[in-house]
Amino acid sequence: MNILTPPSVVLRYGAWQSTVFIFIVAALAISASSRADGQTPNASVTPSQAVRSSAPGDDRYRIGPGDIVDVTVFGKPQFSRQGVKIDARGMMRMPLVKQEIMAACRTEDELAADITNLLKEYIREPEVIVQIKEYLAEPVAVIGSVRTPSRFQLQRRARLLEMLTLVNGPADNAGRTIQVVHQGSPVNCSSNAETESMADQVDYFQLSETLRGEEKANPYVRAGDVISIAKADEIYVIGNVVRPAAIALNQPLTVTRAIAMAGGTMPDSKKNEIHIIRQTAGSTQKQELIVSLEAINRHQSEDVVMMPNDIVEVPTSAGKRFLRSLLGAVVPSVAQLPVRVVP
Repeated sequence: MNILTPPSVVLRYGAWQSTVFIFIVAALAISASSRADGQTPNASVTPSQAVRSSAPGDDRYRIGPGDIVDVTVFGKPQFSRQGVKIDARGMMRMPLVKQEIMAACRTEDELAADITNLLKEYIREPEVIVQIKEYLAEPVAVIGSVRTPSRFQLQRRARLLEMLTLVNGPADNAGRTIQVVHQGSPVNCSSNAETESMADQVDYFQLSETLRGEEKANPYVRAGDVISIAKADEIYVIGNVVRPAAIALNQPLTVTRAIAMAGGTMPDSKKNEIHIIRQTAGSTQKQELIVSLEAINRHQSEDVVMMPNDIVEVPTSAGKRFLRSLLGAVVPSVAQLPVRVVP
């Protein structure tokens, strides 16, 4: 199965992509997981609904609401049940057992042990096997500024970094922060579920830390999670440069580096009079800063750090300005858009 076929794909153990980015980052993810859990990369697979496993280092899949299970009682077919769907509360029922059985947050073996204990009232030394027939807990979505936004039906536990590898990593215009919204089932397998507040429904991580596989920024995802990387703020470099362009602020950027990313200045540029047009956040007021590339290069002036939506304009030595070229930097494909009539 092609695990990257949108809109929904199944995530199975060992389904790695072949791109160089995925190979490198996946290796980091496996290494970080091994350090964190004290296990080898071949540890058994884990959960969709499970937020955190109840036992440290337990990487087995934990049943979630919506999953369908088969329960087999050897030698007692009248007690067996096939195709049992776990309800939204994480509960299920068995023949003759009066109370409902909590299935969510349990592994197949743990649920089999629970059912075995309940059936001892009716069967001498019951032997029970629980098998997950269908994994239908809420899928995990990865959206925003990533290369191939997709949804994934987890059949094992997966970390945030791995989810990013499965969408071929962040896009070139990705911002610096990853937002994870936990919007799955109300059943929470976390050990501190009772103390969780609304603030615990959204987590933020630094993209750079996640890509390095740092444990604090590389948690296991939950079923129903929506992972999003917002588009980075942009600045615009226009005027007498090689490639006027909009540049994503996905890292700290100075005026000299911004100009370099636009290909550098053209001949006859007025390097001692670079204009930075800056709009104050929350207002329509603009201020214009004048900087000198020559003074910056001689360490006689500060290399100004760019702010979101700054416009860097490089004039010619004749004083000609190119503010009209901003259109080409901001919307280079505007001529390709269809023309619609507003009646």
